Amino acid sequence: MSIDLLEGTDAAPPRDNGELVFSEPWQARAFGLAADLVDGGHLTWDEFREHVIETIATWEATSRSDEAPEAWDYYRCWLIALEQAVADHGLLAAQALANRAERYAARPSGHDH
Repeated sequence: MSIDLLEGTDAAPPRDNGELVFSEPWQARAFGLAADLVDGGHLTWDEFREHVIETIATWEATSRSDEAPEAWDYYRCWLIALEQAVADHGLLAAQALANRAERYAARPSGHDH
């Protein structure tokens, strides 16, 4: 898996001493899902990078508004970009994706699958 096309952009994943940094298990899974979709030929890193950049730009624009901004979370932006890429490529219908996200969000804390 190569994420070289993401390096040097706002879409580059956080690193520590060159290693990817994940503070929660879901972050690693979201990263892995994107990598699997790229490796499987369903989208390219360039396409995904554009989704991540757009999501970050949206966060930046809304974080400056008078509304209470959501705290910065790189992988939250990654996940939103992943959901958008999946929907845009017709890999999963937007409503089906929303339904799955709702079911996963309803799981008890500590449930990791």
